[in-house]
Amino acid sequence: MFGYYYGFDWTYLLLVVPCIVFALWAQHNVNATFTKYSAVYSRRHISGAQAADMVLRQNGIHNVRIEEISGKLTDHYEPRSNVIRLSSGVYHSTSVASIGVACHEAGHAVQYAKGYAPIRIRAAIIPLTNAGSALSLPLLLIGLIFNFQGLALLGIALFALSTLFQLITLPVEINASRRALAAIESGGLLYDDEYPLARKTLTAAALTYVAALAVSLAQLLRLLILFGGRRDD
Repeated sequence: MFGYYYGFDWTYLLLVVPCIVFALWAQHNVNATFTKYSAVYSRRHISGAQAADMVLRQNGIHNVRIEEISGKLTDHYEPRSNVIRLSSGVYHSTSVASIGVACHEAGHAVQYAKGYAPIRIRAAIIPLTNAGSALSLPLLLIGLIFNFQGLALLGIALFALSTLFQLITLPVEINASRRALAAIESGGLLYDDEYPLARKTLTAAALTYVAALAVSLAQLLRLLILFGGRRDD
């Protein structure tokens, strides 16, 4: 039974595997795109850290710190400490890719400052999502093995929380990129011929979130199909 429900059955092959392949391609694509446009330096000589600060100032935000961290593409905004953390390759670099990434993270800070609803919802459900991710599989396994349908359904419902998180994350990330690109254009952070390269970098990054949502939706659909098949038995 375990092999049927969680092995390489047709639901996994047809639903999940294609989404995983898409996710692997998306991750490769964002790395390749970032590497490619990291070698194209802006003629304005603005660093990633400076670009992020400019976006904040354009939006009247003066209480967000910008810090350097190690790693590659480890850039993120931390709302609890109100800090934008940029990887060394973005913080100091004047490349069009680095400016795009830095402005994207500043876009998240702007979202919080402006009270953008989806990012507030995402932040609110993170504890519940983390708990659901930890408990969903054990509950589902116990429910299926011992034929406790209610427990199995609870496991699926908890797993659905992670799908909901991915669903909310997608518009949050797209909106942050839109804010970044609008700030780059209105603030003249890049020349006209450099702007499309930053946009390509952020589009490649957005595809990784599309892929993550696709994988989560495929997994959820698979669980529902398997649960439905179990009930029919």
